[in-house]
Amino acid sequence: MNRRGILFVVSGPSGAGKGTICKALVDNNPNVFLSVSATTRKPRPHEQEGVHYYFIEEAEFMQRIKDGGMLEHAVFCGNYYGTPKHKVDQMLDAGRDVVLEIEVQGAMKVRSKYPEGVYIFVLPPSMHELKNRIMGRGTEPPEVIDERLKTAAWEYGHITKYNYILLNDSIDKAVERFRAIIKAEGCRVERNTEFIEEVLRS
Repeated sequence: MNRRGILFVVSGPSGAGKGTICKALVDNNPNVFLSVSATTRKPRPHEQEGVHYYFIEEAEFMQRIKDGGMLEHAVFCGNYYGTPKHKVDQMLDAGRDVVLEIEVQGAMKVRSKYPEGVYIFVLPPSMHELKNRIMGRGTEPPEVIDERLKTAAWEYGHITKYNYILLNDSIDKAVERFRAIIKAEGCRVERNTEFIEEVLRS
């Protein structure tokens, strides 16, 4: 079935594990492209340029917004995050599914431009577990941890604007649930009208 790729937008609170889930998914699925976001924040010790994020200065980021080069952008904990638009459209036009791992603010902006996309919210098993995951990073001071937990409470208020919830009680189970969503969405009638017409003509 030849069709345009599907845009999957994945959000969830910091510490929910959305990045780990998305990476595990694309590592074993060559037809799924993981969009790399740009950010003005400094990289964490394990993060690589062009793999986890494009790390750019704020002045360059603002220029890209002005030039229409960002699909969406948002401010989170004092830093800018955004999705380079060209690569996303290029992959979708080539028939590859695209996964965007972005914050809720950005996801709502994308939804206004791509209502046909599939919107997925990653949930941790509990708020207690979420706090443990954030603290376990050992990379952020207590005031930043508190800010992230407050932001998580705000993000939970937007769950009803998503199509699916994705429980991350274990990475393997969460990835399998994600694969099931992709398979189901790929079989939707409205995504396969040309293929249906070919079958009916044969």
